[in-house]
Amino acid sequence: MKASITGNILEKQVQNLFLEKGFEIVMYSKWSKDKDRYGNELLLRHVPYESIYNHKGYTEFLLLSKKYDKQIRIECKWQQSPGSVDEKLPYLFLNATEKMIENEIMIIIDGKGWKKGAIPWLKAAVSSSNQSERINVLSLTEFLTWANKYF
Repeated sequence: MKASITGNILEKQVQNLFLEKGFEIVMYSKWSKDKDRYGNELLLRHVPYESIYNHKGYTEFLLLSKKYDKQIRIECKWQQSPGSVDEKLPYLFLNATEKMIENEIMIIIDGKGWKKGAIPWLKAAVSSSNQSERINVLSLTEFLTWANKYF
């Protein structure tokens, strides 16, 4: 329960940033049924994709911006205290490299509870893959800095 609450805090930070930048936040399921109802600067929530296991997976966000010509899938991972979330990083990496179709993917990863080596492993895996140009692994501070500079 606590992990869910702290993870939601990370997601709220992302949502608040894009609200301030003029983006509309919409559930993907609502948007996909009536795309003409919404504008061109969107942050979609709970966005599906087909996972490496060939079932539906979901990411927190998909940013769609006509103004900036961007389509960015955004994954949020928070680990406040030691646990098993870091063991899911290889799964996240494989889904990002093999199944997520967007040209840009942002993995926002933060918190003090990650096992030593977990975040460096993810960054090294992305860096050594042929996907390093489209996948960014950033802390929340790095992400906020990037977004404030870009948008």
